[in-house]
Amino acid sequence: MTKTIMKVDGMMCGMCESHVNDAIRNAVKVKKVTSSHSKGETEVITENEPDTEALRAAVEKTGYKVLDITTEPYEKKGFSVFKK
Repeated sequence: MTKTIMKVDGMMCGMCESHVNDAIRNAVKVKKVTSSHSKGETEVITENEPDTEALRAAVEKTGYKVLDITTEPYEKKGFSVFKK
C-alpha cells in the first residue's frame, strides 16, 4: 500500500476538505482519503502507487492549488492488546 501526502493551498473549512476528498475519490481508486484545512494537507492511502498528475489535476480542477506531493510505502498499524 502507498501513502501519498499532498500539500494543498486554499482549504479554509470542513467543506473545502470534503470537496478535495470527493475530487480525489472520483479521480483514483483509494482505500482512504483525509484532508486537514488547518494543516493544509491531504493524505491518500491507495493499494498501488497512484498517478500523482491525476491527483493534482483533480484537486486543482476544484479550485485549490497543490503545492507538493510526496509518496511513501504505507503499512496499516495493527491493534494488539499484548505489549511487546
